[in-house]
Amino acid sequence: MTARLLVGVALAALFGASLLLPIAPLADLFAQDRALGLAVLTELRLPRVLLAIAYGAMLGASGAAIQALFANPLASPDLTGTTSGAALGAVVITYLFGLTSPLAHALGAVGGAIGALLLLLALAGPRAETATLLLSGLAISALSGALTTLALALAPSPFAFYDAYEWLLGSLVDRSLGQAAFAAIPAVIAIALLARLARPLDSLTLGEEVAQSLGHDVRRLRLQIVCLSAIGVGACVAVCGAIGFIGLIAPIFARRLRRGHPGRAILPAAAIGALLLTAADLVTREAPLGRVLPIGVVTALIGAPFFLWLVAHMRWRLSR
Repeated sequence: MTARLLVGVALAALFGASLLLPIAPLADLFAQDRALGLAVLTELRLPRVLLAIAYGAMLGASGAAIQALFANPLASPDLTGTTSGAALGAVVITYLFGLTSPLAHALGAVGGAIGALLLLLALAGPRAETATLLLSGLAISALSGALTTLALALAPSPFAFYDAYEWLLGSLVDRSLGQAAFAAIPAVIAIALLARLARPLDSLTLGEEVAQSLGHDVRRLRLQIVCLSAIGVGACVAVCGAIGFIGLIAPIFARRLRRGHPGRAILPAAAIGALLLTAADLVTREAPLGRVLPIGVVTALIGAPFFLWLVAHMRWRLSR
């Protein structure tokens, strides 16, 4: 209870900090023109923090669900190719087919994410070993990245690479409240529906046969997790681009809070994911004036060493 309370307090503090920091230029704006200061607060900073919370929560929740489904702590939306598949779908729809509406962009991202997860299930199987899962996920991510580059190279616009660069690396900057709602509403619905699958996911840890004997349809459960993760992550990728490692880190800490229950860890993982991405967004604001630090770079700099430590730790435990 204390740990959950601390996560909630930290998230509330980061929400306030994201709205107010850096405070000096905001204070100057309010002193000169109160209406302009309010506009900056509500039209620029509020959408940014709402996107950080919604996207981080979606990555955390989907990561917890995917890790429970595969019974593997290394499974996450980015390492399984979900985010790169979503980026590929959005790029193909927008730059090759020229469908620039937000709905088409999001549908392309969702379709790409579903395709990546279904391909992973086909390649690695539902209870994949660590090596098989990693190799399959890396292969899907590499293929998606290559196809994304190819799609941008073949796009009719010669500026497609430059136009998509910031988005592909992940960015919450200059998004509107409408875009925040476009990403947050599917994410919140997906998280709520994933949380309802906590009991069957917990029973799945005992094996598919046990879960079936308890009345849970394992095939349907897999399909629900694939579709809900793809819809939530795809909607966020369509607005903010691909952001990695949050879906890997958050569920690991969440399971510690829930004493190892992977299904019950979905909501705590969502809260921790929101906390991590909001904190990463605050770090990006420390970039030198006139420079843009993509949020995906910050999460990778934090997440990659953690991932290497996790692999080494698992290998050490297996060798004992």
